Amino acid sequence: MHAMQYEITLPADYDMRIIRKRVAAGGHVLDDRAGLGLKAYVIRERGVDGSPVNQYAPFYLWNDTGAMAHFLAGGGGFQNIVRDFGRPAVRHWSGIACHAGPARTAAPASASRRLTAIPSDMDPDGTGLGLSAFIEREVEHLRQLRDHDGVHTAALAVDPHHWQLMRFVVWADSSAPEEEETERYEVLHLSAPGLGELPEGRAWQA
Repeated sequence: MHAMQYEITLPADYDMRIIRKRVAAGGHVLDDRAGLGLKAYVIRERGVDGSPVNQYAPFYLWNDTGAMAHFLAGGGGFQNIVRDFGRPAVRHWSGIACHAGPARTAAPASASRRLTAIPSDMDPDGTGLGLSAFIEREVEHLRQLRDHDGVHTAALAVDPHHWQLMRFVVWADSSAPEEEETERYEVLHLSAPGLGELPEGRAWQA
């Protein structure tokens, strides 16, 4: 599993109905895309849920990195973003764990993201395993979070270049009751052709 997201921050007076119409018209295009676990078409709207910005920030979980590469660089869809908004930076993370929640069959309404910088001084005993212990605690936290009634899908991934941990949760209800989120989104559409193929639990065996 590989996580990916790009953030298109729009002017403060931007009419977000333009993005809503865009997704309503074209969001179905990836509904049957091979190699894609899910794509959440998410937005942040200035002044809503504390958001300081208007932003279109699609989030992806890929089952196949070849399919991700085709989307980004092979004319598989990303060219439409480049054409209309310019070429945004694309953030990506290696998957650590993923869980289906009790609301997996519901149409999601919101999502939350938590970004956590991984400290560089977390190996006090000098074994090199401090990072692994930290990740294991986060994996367990994700496992507990999945049991919340409103969870559709919960994922944990790591950026080993900037050493940052990312937790993304898709929620069936609009409240996204995630106390530790750094961003909260509205989900306009969910394409989930490979939802059932996403890994369940940690990406590797203990």
